[in-house]
Amino acid sequence: MTIQMMGRILAHMGNLRFAVNGPDALRLARERAPDLVLLDAEMPGMGGVEVFRAFKAEPALTDVPVIFVTSHSEAAFEVASFEMGAADFIAKPVSAPLVQARVKTQLRMKRMADTLRRIATVDSLTGIANRRQFDQALEREWLLARRAGEPIALLMIDVDHFKLYNDCYGHPIGDICLQQVARALAATGLRPADLLARYGGEEFVLLLPQTPRSGAEHVGRCVLDAVAALNIVHADSPTAPHVTVSIGIAWDDDVSARRLHATTASADGRNAAQRSANALVLAADKALYSAKRAGRAQVRVLGVE
Repeated sequence: MTIQMMGRILAHMGNLRFAVNGPDALRLARERAPDLVLLDAEMPGMGGVEVFRAFKAEPALTDVPVIFVTSHSEAAFEVASFEMGAADFIAKPVSAPLVQARVKTQLRMKRMADTLRRIATVDSLTGIANRRQFDQALEREWLLARRAGEPIALLMIDVDHFKLYNDCYGHPIGDICLQQVARALAATGLRPADLLARYGGEEFVLLLPQTPRSGAEHVGRCVLDAVAALNIVHADSPTAPHVTVSIGIAWDDDVSARRLHATTASADGRNAAQRSANALVLAADKALYSAKRAGRAQVRVLGVE
């Protein structure tokens, strides 16, 4: 009856999904993260508080606002809900205008927060991920690879002789060049889990979860071809008459063997994960330097030690 009533109240406010128990709610949310959750505090089996904590423990769901709907009217429960991180609190029996007003407020706040997060993690020039988003994704994907025992690879991509390009054509044209290169990289058949980011200046990184050395090398060759196909004239390049890139690839197919306590929730465990993930970046950087020394416009590969 509560679900039917909520369905009528919120029918015009967006796409609705309903669950009749905690595990089903978590399953639906994992399939597609919602913008807002209205959670009954009193449920059989997995209670509302337990479901709430499970939501907040999931990286993809931790920023989803949750409104508790409950028959508890005492102030102590309301205070406890807010202290846990609940977005709002609605007491039963619910009032339709109140529910609609509070849902509208939380959806508006969620849109604003999403916009701010997007601005904070997107490179303003190229429109792809920025260094901050890459750093977050690298740590997350490294931990996932370690737990699953799956390979992970990283491409570090540098536009060859870009300073000479800027000196010859000017910085505004250089910015256009970087935008074109970013679009070419993004068009190389990236999978949903892959992440392309601007690492800084004329450097890009491409993070490839679940990718062995052979797959990373294939992507590297595709990147070389995609940039060359742009045929951006570079009259001052000693490498080629057009813009080229050099690529350093690092891969690790033995992540599961690196037991650096990264699965613990302690600060030491997180630091160990960061150190391990940084080893992938350092190896890609060394491989990139090797590609440059060898004449640029090529791919070099180095495994993580």
